[in-house]
Amino acid sequence: MICILSAGKAIAIAATAFTLSWTHSVEKTRWQEHWIAGPGGLTVTQGRIEGSGAGMEPPENARLEGGAYVYDLDRAPVPELVLAASGATGGGWRLCASETPCLDLGRDNGPPIVIRWCPSQNAPTNRQGLR
Repeated sequence: MICILSAGKAIAIAATAFTLSWTHSVEKTRWQEHWIAGPGGLTVTQGRIEGSGAGMEPPENARLEGGAYVYDLDRAPVPELVLAASGATGGGWRLCASETPCLDLGRDNGPPIVIRWCPSQNAPTNRQGLR
């Protein structure tokens, strides 16, 4: 189960995988990462960048597919993701998991958004939608 916490609100999503996407604030190009969630934490497995520039060069193993650089990642799990919510980028983060509506996170200035794995028994009981 994936738990998302922001500004005193919490939501639990019954999924073990999700996609996180955003638009680079300077280059205005789309980024996307695929994540797996489990008891060991969150693991990024693949990335996709629709361009390069200003500190966002794709890794050496990237391949061009449909106008975007796609690459596989082999990284250790992290306990949680902390996403900034500055309101200054013209957008926020989009989190999509299978069989649930996508969530738009951090569009407005506010506290950071925290994403982490949570076992079912520790899932938040406040299932209000986040915006």
